[in-house]
Amino acid sequence: MEECRKIGGCPTGKAVITTGGNLKAKYVIHAVGPRYQGGNKWEATLLKSAHLESLKLASARKIKSIAFPAISTGIYGYPLNDAANIALKTTIDYLNKHSDIELVRFVLFDHKTYDIYTEKLKKLLYLERRNNNEVL
Repeated sequence: MEECRKIGGCPTGKAVITTGGNLKAKYVIHAVGPRYQGGNKWEATLLKSAHLESLKLASARKIKSIAFPAISTGIYGYPLNDAANIALKTTIDYLNKHSDIELVRFVLFDHKTYDIYTEKLKKLLYLERRNNNEVL
């Protein structure tokens, strides 16, 4: 966080990259999601952008793996179902067009969050296969 502050922080919907400091990770991508204010203040667009900008930074640095928390779902109050859908769909769409990132992990706080992300992922992958006319 200290490095992030030194570069001036990061606006909502954007991402910046710093070294991993004392962490095992080589880099840390700091992404800022929106505070949820009812859904009419561009929150979905900003949340999508935070994920997309993070993925773009990873690609630009030739980073092969990235991990995301459930951005904005804690004290920022974003509804978990909606946030999971945005995070997963944005990531899947990006990976379908960019093969440089080999692994994306969602590091989730509790079983409820994990279950919601798992269910959303299953639905998105099912829809993607169906839209591509793949046999299930």
